[in-house]
Amino acid sequence: MQNNPNTTLVTPIAPIATTTHGGRAKCLQRLSRLDLPVPTTVALSFDAVHDIANGHLPDIEAILGEFPQDALLCVRPSSEDPDWGGPSAILNIGMNDARYEVLCATLGTDAASALFTRFVQSYAIHVDRLDPDMFDDVTGEGPGALQQVLQAYEVEQEIPFPTTRAEQLAGVLKSMARAWEGTSARLLRQAKGAPADAGLGLVVQQMAYGVGQGECGSGVLQLVSSKTGLPQITGRYLRQSQGRDALLGDASLFISRDPRGPSLEECVPDCFAQLVEHARLMRTRLREEMQVEFTIENGELHILDGVRVARSSRAAVRIAVQLARDKVIPIQDALMRIEPGTLNELLHRQVDRHAKRDVLGTGIAASPGAATGKLVFTATEAQASAARDEDCILVRRETSPEDIRGMHAAKAIITERGGITSHAAVIGRGIGLPCVVGVGDIRFQTRKSQLLTKDGRVIPAGETVTVDGTNGVILLGAPEMQEAALDDAFQDLMDWADAERDIGIRANADTPADAQTARNFAAQGIGLCRTEHMFFEPGRLTVMREMIFAETSDDRRAVLERLLPMQRTDFVQLFKIMQGQPVCIRLFDPPLHEFLPTDRDGQHGLADALGLPLSDVIRRVEAMVEYNPMLGLRGVRLGVTVPEIYEMQARAIFEATIEASRDGDPVEPEIMIPLVSAKREVELVKSRIDAIAAAVRTEKGTDFTFRLGVMVETPRAALRAGDIAQHCSFLSFGTNDLTQMTYGLSRDDAGRFMSDYVRQEVFDEDPFHSLDIDGVGELLTLGAQRGRTSRPGITLSLCGEHGGDPESIAFCRAAGFDYVSCSPFRVPVARLAAAQLAIGHKIQ
Repeated sequence: MQNNPNTTLVTPIAPIATTTHGGRAKCLQRLSRLDLPVPTTVALSFDAVHDIANGHLPDIEAILGEFPQDALLCVRPSSEDPDWGGPSAILNIGMNDARYEVLCATLGTDAASALFTRFVQSYAIHVDRLDPDMFDDVTGEGPGALQQVLQAYEVEQEIPFPTTRAEQLAGVLKSMARAWEGTSARLLRQAKGAPADAGLGLVVQQMAYGVGQGECGSGVLQLVSSKTGLPQITGRYLRQSQGRDALLGDASLFISRDPRGPSLEECVPDCFAQLVEHARLMRTRLREEMQVEFTIENGELHILDGVRVARSSRAAVRIAVQLARDKVIPIQDALMRIEPGTLNELLHRQVDRHAKRDVLGTGIAASPGAATGKLVFTATEAQASAARDEDCILVRRETSPEDIRGMHAAKAIITERGGITSHAAVIGRGIGLPCVVGVGDIRFQTRKSQLLTKDGRVIPAGETVTVDGTNGVILLGAPEMQEAALDDAFQDLMDWADAERDIGIRANADTPADAQTARNFAAQGIGLCRTEHMFFEPGRLTVMREMIFAETSDDRRAVLERLLPMQRTDFVQLFKIMQGQPVCIRLFDPPLHEFLPTDRDGQHGLADALGLPLSDVIRRVEAMVEYNPMLGLRGVRLGVTVPEIYEMQARAIFEATIEASRDGDPVEPEIMIPLVSAKREVELVKSRIDAIAAAVRTEKGTDFTFRLGVMVETPRAALRAGDIAQHCSFLSFGTNDLTQMTYGLSRDDAGRFMSDYVRQEVFDEDPFHSLDIDGVGELLTLGAQRGRTSRPGITLSLCGEHGGDPESIAFCRAAGFDYVSCSPFRVPVARLAAAQLAIGHKIQ
């Protein structure tokens, strides 16, 4: 038995592995190596359990031969990953009339009756698959209840309850094996990330009763808080109980001394001290914080199992970091133990996992975090709420650049339309604002300023709701929250990540506040500053509209002269915040019609502001309408046809460079041309920017340097990167638009059907969420190769929202990119993901 690879006695040298016998079996072997008081155990491998499911039992008598003849047994599941679950444990196998009589004499009639009764009910429900309702008429306790249970079983099955230990054990093994391989169980564990062919091991263990006449009971103990990860001896102990009963009953004792009631430490101090010592040994030798499952039988301690402590994201970071600080594990191991995406829960407030939830609707989780406030339906109302110091939630069918101030004033955003890279999603992630988009199961009745849920509830403006942007849920009311936790453990983890990673991490930042957040999260500069958002401030918007209505180049320049000092001030602030770090500024990108009012009231106001007839304003607005503005007159196309805008921005950048460099490290700005598709576009814009640079140097009598590059976001730019690179210092791939153009998908509308496409396996994943390696990735690869062939020293980067996605970072690293840039609040996620990639590469 000891050397049988499929049915083996658990000893320190037995042939047991997690991949063949499961995590529980391997843990029990490790506990036996530590000489802990673990009951005798036999482990069945995945192959053995698979054979059982197919009708081929192992040698039952050989298994039983490893245990005393009078021992009761239990069978527990042992999957490779405990999160994959498994069938319920069955306790007290071997109970029959003869064994019952013996136990009555040693444990007492009530205790023996409780053991037998529990076993019969468990066997009936989990092994024979009988309806639990068959025991509803059982009353009382002790021998009387036992006889009722046995009689109910016999009536239902039309045969007496099985009496031999071999027959009972065989029934349990067959039931658990078949349950694991059933369709429902397979689908359930696949939903938890298990492969379709995941195996199950089983462990057969001698029972430590936990009931009897002396000090008996069962419980669990751990050394840290599952919520915070801080040192705290926690757990429960229940006298006269088995298994994990202590976690279910109100009669449980505390583990350590507690003013709220009696504890194991006070009642059984010797066992408590042993438990704590065993848990500390397990932490050191198993290199993990473990929860100890134990039983006390007549004052004697038995360790039944050790499982990894359940933990929140906050606790996971604290536990991993503390293990590394204590030199229990290497720093690299600590970094690899944290799933990068879980850091989002530390960076933002979250709805407490135990809070009651009244769900109004669901959508796409576009920006993590949670916030509570009163519903408002316009950006103006959001600003008014902020002025009254009232928290509000902004509801829009979809947001536009005009909503920027309202978005900054709100605590969260809900939109009816949009996907993971829609305007609301991108801005929300950039400023750390919880956001749920594409909410399809709520009717947005914006004219009535109300929401209509699918169950018929009307949610009017002013109603308090909570947006859970982490899970894509809208809740009624104000559930309990858990605050963000950027503590010393988080900072240590980030410092260790920076020491390991080998690709740069920058942030996308449009405002000084964004830049400060990026700096706080140790971004290595700004990889994308979208300047258009700076023009939507009320004082600037009117000037911008006046420029759009200007008839001649000189008139446009005259108007832009008024915008120049405002733009220069923006850049000075950015440069000073990021002092010594690179700042990549994207020149003006959106179509001009976005700055014009679309409603009649707004057009009246514009006519009054500009002193023009309303008919002229309406005619001009209508003339600027494009059938497909995202593919129309925007980006570099504006820079070529309306060059005055780029000239003003270049001057503002250069004058800000000189001013910000006076009091600190020299600033070297990076200027990025958007939406390029032809080499000639770059030549035209470059010549004008060079001329502005020369003029500013002469006027100011000060020299400065800058870098000019291109945002590669059209397929043609990627394919012609070799030509374009001749005029550039860097190529930054904007994968939001590049994905949109490659697929022919609107990133704002794709959310309506994307879940159906992923579910039906048209796409493996939403390409706006995780980079499409096969299609868009090939364009990136071609662009990078051709750019570097033409200009070997050129800098390559990715500045779309994919920059914060670990899988996309892996692609960029493998392709030799210099850095990725993402929303400020995703910078820590990217730093950790990059470190894990570098560590994984060294291990291979």
